[in-house]
Amino acid sequence: MTVLASVATWGPLCRAADLEADLLIVGGNESACAAAVQAARLGVKRVVLVNDIDWLGGQFSAEGVGCLDEWTMVEGRRVNFPRSGLFLEMVRRIRAHNSAKYGKATPGNAFCGTDTIEPAAAAELFEGLVNPYVQNGVLRIERGWEPTSVQVQEGAVAGVAFKPVAGGEARLRITAKLTLDASDWGDVIRLSGAKYGAGPDLKSRFGEPSAPEAFDEAGNQEMNPLSWCVVLRETGGRHAVVPKPASYDPRSFAALDKLAPWVDSDMSAGIYSPSGNSPYTHRRLVDRWHNGFAPGTEATFLNYPVQDYPLCQLPQRVVEALERNEPGASRKNIVDLTPAQRKIIFDDARQHALGVLHHLQTAVHDRVGDFPQSFRYMSLTSEFGTVDRLPPKPYVREGLRLEALSMLREQDIRTTEKEPKWARVLPPDGVFGFQFNIDFHPTRREYLAEDRNGPWQYVHTPARGWHTDTDRALFPLRGLVPVAMDGLIGGGKNIGVSSVVQSALRLHGQMMHVGQAGGTLAWLCLRDGRQPRAVAGDLARVRELQQKLLRGIGGPGVLIWPWHDVDPDAGYFEAANALALRGVWTPEAGSVFFQPGKVLTRRELAKALVKLHRASGLAKAWPVQEQPLYQDVAKDDQDCSFIEAMVTWGEFQPTAEKFRPDEVATSGTLHDWLTRLGMPVSHGLLDNKGRALQRAEMVQHLWRALQQQGEWFPETGVWLRAGGDEDGDGQGNLEDALPFDSDNNNVPDRLQPAVSS
Repeated sequence: MTVLASVATWGPLCRAADLEADLLIVGGNESACAAAVQAARLGVKRVVLVNDIDWLGGQFSAEGVGCLDEWTMVEGRRVNFPRSGLFLEMVRRIRAHNSAKYGKATPGNAFCGTDTIEPAAAAELFEGLVNPYVQNGVLRIERGWEPTSVQVQEGAVAGVAFKPVAGGEARLRITAKLTLDASDWGDVIRLSGAKYGAGPDLKSRFGEPSAPEAFDEAGNQEMNPLSWCVVLRETGGRHAVVPKPASYDPRSFAALDKLAPWVDSDMSAGIYSPSGNSPYTHRRLVDRWHNGFAPGTEATFLNYPVQDYPLCQLPQRVVEALERNEPGASRKNIVDLTPAQRKIIFDDARQHALGVLHHLQTAVHDRVGDFPQSFRYMSLTSEFGTVDRLPPKPYVREGLRLEALSMLREQDIRTTEKEPKWARVLPPDGVFGFQFNIDFHPTRREYLAEDRNGPWQYVHTPARGWHTDTDRALFPLRGLVPVAMDGLIGGGKNIGVSSVVQSALRLHGQMMHVGQAGGTLAWLCLRDGRQPRAVAGDLARVRELQQKLLRGIGGPGVLIWPWHDVDPDAGYFEAANALALRGVWTPEAGSVFFQPGKVLTRRELAKALVKLHRASGLAKAWPVQEQPLYQDVAKDDQDCSFIEAMVTWGEFQPTAEKFRPDEVATSGTLHDWLTRLGMPVSHGLLDNKGRALQRAEMVQHLWRALQQQGEWFPETGVWLRAGGDEDGDGQGNLEDALPFDSDNNNVPDRLQPAVSS
C-alpha cells in the first residue's frame, strides 16, 4: 500500500519563512478557492493557499470575465448548463449581491450569459467564501508569491519554495503532505518534474480527428489564445478616450469596422439571440438603460475575438525581448517560460487590448456617429488598482495539461449532432458532469506586411475553431492524478485532458468543480494516509468520494451524472446520480432528462432491480433459460434476460402465464419484488401500495437497498495495474477509460447478461 510520507524538512535557507501544511494549494483562482473551501469543510486541519496576487477568484474577478458563459443546447434552445456544488453556491451569492445592490439578481442582459458580476464584487464574494476557514485557523492565505522550486522526495512532491512577485530577498518555503496545483500555468507540476503537455497534441498522441499530423511554423506554441479583458463604466457623457498605444494600427482592428458597436437589446429573446450581439452587449455586466437603474451604473466588458492574443507567431518586438532575456525563449511554449518572460508577452497583449478600446472610441465612433452608449463615453474601471486600469491577469483559456492516469480525448466527447446527448465515454470514476463546445478562439495571426512589428489580424484555422459539437460528459477522478508523481493533485486547467478537450473544459463552473473534486480527493488521502493514485485505484474509496461530492458539505451537491432536470436540492438527487454512475439506471439515449415524475413500467423496474442485484456484493449468477417463462416476454425481447433473471433469482414460483411488462409498476410491486429477491426493503412502500411508482421514488428506494445490502467492488488497484486488461477489450487498464466494460457501452459487464457469467 502506498502511503503519504511525513512532512519533509527543508535545508537551511537564509531570510526565509517556513510553514507546514497538510494541504498546500498553489493559485488563487476559482478552482483553488473551491479546493480550499471543500478541504476545510471536510475537516482537513491545515490548509495553506498561496496566490501570486491579492485578488481571489480567477475568471470571476482578477481576469475580468464577469459574465458566466455556461450555455448548453436543450430542445433547440440555449440554456444554462445545470449549476451545482460550490459553483451553484457562488452563483447564489452573486445573485444575492446583485439583488441587494440593483434590486435585480441578473442585471446584465448580456448576450453570452444570464449571470454577471463586477470584478471587485466578485473578489469580495470569494473572500467571503473562504473567510470562515481563515477565521477558524484552518486556512492560511499567503499573497504575492510565485513558486521557484519544488522539493521531491522518493517520487513525491514534499514542498514548494516561493519568492515575492514584487522582488526582494524574502523567501517562503512550505512543506506539505499534499500539494494541489491550481496555478495559471501549472508551475508546480512543471517544476516538480511531473509529466505534462502544452500546445497541440499530434494525431499520433491520441488519434484525435482534428489533431495535426505534424507541427508547422506555429509549432508547439499554438494554443487557445489569451485575452486581456477591458472592463468599462459609463462616464455620463464625458469623453474617456484612452491614449493610442505605441503599437496601434487601425488595420489590426478592421473586423470592428464591419460591426455595430452597440445594439439596442435587452436580450429578452434569450442568451445568444443574434439580434443582441455586439461588442458592447456581448458580455454586458449592468444594463441600466433597459432596467431603469440610476445613471452611472452602466458597466460592460470587452472580450471579443478581435482582442484575442495568439501565443504563437509573436510580434518581432516580443521575440527580441524574450531572446534578450534567454536565448531560445521565443520558441518555447508559454507554459515553459518563467514568470518574467510571460510578462513580456502579457505587456504586449495589454497594449493590444487597449488598441481595441482606442479603435472603438475613435475610428468606430467616427464611423457610426454619436450616441449615448458609444465607447467614447465609457471609461476603464479603476477597481483593479493597476496602472493601466486593466485586470491584473489575462483570461487564460489553455495552459499546462497534466499527464494523468486518464486523459479525456476529443473522440470521447465529440458528436455530430447540434444538441448534446450522452458522450461516448462516461467513466465510472466521474467527479462532475460537463458539456461545452470544443471552442477555440483564433489561435494564429497573419501579418499584413513583412514587418512583424506591424499590424496583424487574427486567424481561425479549419481544425481549431469554435462551436464543434460535444455531448454531455463526465470528468474522471483519474484525470486529477499524475501518472508518475505522488503527493500532487491537478487543479484548475492543469488536468488530464488533451488540448482539444481543454477548449471545452475551462469555464467558471467547470473549474470550480475541478477544485471541489481535488479538495475532496485531498481530504480522503489525508484521512487514510494514502497517495492520490492509491485512492483512484480503489473503487470503494472512489464511491465514497463521489458520495461526498453528491451530498455537498455545507452547500449544494455536485452534479456528477449530467442530468438536465435533477436539482441538487431535490431529495432524489444523490440516488439519481449514484445509480446512473453505476449503470443501474441507464438514461434514455435520446434524452438528457431524468423525468423524476415519470411512472415506471414493470419491465423498467425489473431491469433496474436486476442490475441493482448484480451491483451488490451478494449477486447471483445469470440464469440460462431454454424456453421463455412468459407468454408476453419473447426470447428476443430486449429485456427478457432481466425479467427472467429476476424471476429465477427470487421466490416467484409458481409463475403466472403473463408478466405484463408494459403495465404500470406500483409501490406495492417494488415492495413485493425487493422482498422476493431478498433485498432490503422499506415497509413504507405498503402505505400506498396501489400508487403508480415514479422514477424519483424508485431510485431512492433502490439506492437505499444497495447501501444496506453492500456493493460489489473489484480488487483494489486493478484498473491502475500496468500490463493488465481487466475487461478483455484490448485496451490496457491504464489506457481504458471504461476498465470494467468490454463493449464500452458505459454499463459494467457485471450488469449485462450477454457478457457476464
